[in-house]
Amino acid sequence: MEIKKVTADKKQYLSLLLLADEQEDMIDRYLDKGDMYILMDDGVKGECVVTDEGKGILEIKNIATEPSYQGRGYGRALIEFVAEKYRDTFSVLQVGTGDSPLTVPFYEKCGFSRSHYLKNFFTDNYDHPIYECGIQLIDMVYLRREL
Repeated sequence: MEIKKVTADKKQYLSLLLLADEQEDMIDRYLDKGDMYILMDDGVKGECVVTDEGKGILEIKNIATEPSYQGRGYGRALIEFVAEKYRDTFSVLQVGTGDSPLTVPFYEKCGFSRSHYLKNFFTDNYDHPIYECGIQLIDMVYLRREL
C-alpha cells in the first residue's frame, strides 16, 4: 500500500470524488485549493482531499474508497496518513458529513467526536435531495479530532 500526493489533473479521479460528494460543482469549490492524496494497492483504491481552514484546522473535504474495496481499512489508512503528515502544522483535523448511520460511526471509530452542525447545508447547497442509507441529509455534522 502506498499513498501519493496528486498535484495535477485531480479530476482524473472524479469517479472516486463523486462517491463522497455527488455534485461536481461542489467538488470544484475545494479541489484546486486542497491537497489531494490517492491510496494505491495494486491500483487506486481510495482518495482524500484536505484543506487549510485557518486557525490550526485541517478539514477533510472528500474521502472515498472504491465500493468493492470498502471495509478493508483504506479509508482509515488515509485518515491516519493525513493526521500524521499534518500533525506538526495543524492542531485539529475536522470533517463535515451528513448525519448518517453509515458515515458518522466510521469517523467516530477513527477518533473523531461530534463538534457542531451546519443547519440546512444539504438543502441549501445541492440542486437535488441527498440520501444516504435511505435518510435524506439536511444538516451537516462536523466531527473533530485533535492532532
